[in-house]
Amino acid sequence: QVQLVESGGGLVQAGGSLRLSCAASGLSFSSYAMGWFRQAPGKEREFVVAISWSGGNAYYADSVKGRFTISRDNAKKTVSLQMNSLKPEDTAVYYCAADSWFGSSPRKAVDEYDYWGQGTQVTVSS
Repeated sequence: QVQLVESGGGLVQAGGSLRLSCAASGLSFSSYAMGWFRQAPGKEREFVVAISWSGGNAYYADSVKGRFTISRDNAKKTVSLQMNSLKPEDTAVYYCAADSWFGSSPRKAVDEYDYWGQGTQVTVSS
């Protein structure tokens, strides 16, 4: 049974930082691209960032480029998201997801991802 478990969410003031982590089990982690998505109340789930299976390539949404950094540790089966300079518009539930895509460039469409975590709330106050 595949499980993706996010942690690290919380409440932070604008300009602050948070680090999200996602621990994977039940899948061959190093064979999956990993992504982070977010969903704000009343909005559709949107792509934030993804990293290739090797960790060699990452793709960021324009809204987070330069502020967020994704990384992965295939030995520990974890993927992390360092979020700096947070803004109130970053408030959302953040989801970790796994994509069996083995290409060099990770994908960003929600429906291309095979497995999802339960999400972790990030709230940025102004």
